[in-house]
Amino acid sequence: MKLIAKARFARLWVMVLLTGMSLVSFSALSFAVTIGEHYGGGIVFYVDPSGQHGLIAATSDIPDLPGSTRTYSDVPCGYTWVQAKFACSKLKTGGYHDWYLPSKDELAQLYRNGVVVGGFAGSTGGYWSSSEGSTGLAWEQPLYGVKPVPSQVHKSWAFSVRAVRAF
Repeated sequence: MKLIAKARFARLWVMVLLTGMSLVSFSALSFAVTIGEHYGGGIVFYVDPSGQHGLIAATSDIPDLPGSTRTYSDVPCGYTWVQAKFACSKLKTGGYHDWYLPSKDELAQLYRNGVVVGGFAGSTGGYWSSSEGSTGLAWEQPLYGVKPVPSQVHKSWAFSVRAVRAF
């Protein structure tokens, strides 16, 4: 009698274990996202090989500050580096509040998949990254053109800002 009870318990345990494993597998497959997908308050522009983690860009640039220090055709456009970091940290959009200024490498990835994200400032200049360069300098990168070159510029210059978040 005890042997039968142990065997039934063992079978029940195996069934529970297999059911749990199938739920985990199904769960992992059902949440995979792809580049260009609207997800997590923005547009996915990078996905790791698992499909479970990556980077999301906000759907638009952070609007320019009134009285911006940079102009294009006499229209204010841009943030200083400090303002850019602050604006990203305070951004609440798409139901999320964990947005940040992308690093130089994240910004380069955003350029590579920028077509699926869209809405960039075009020929009006570059975009700030959070990566610092030499003293008083930070990296910016244009997100348009055939092969834009990132460069170190003074932090007081003004550039466009696109916030990102990780998932």
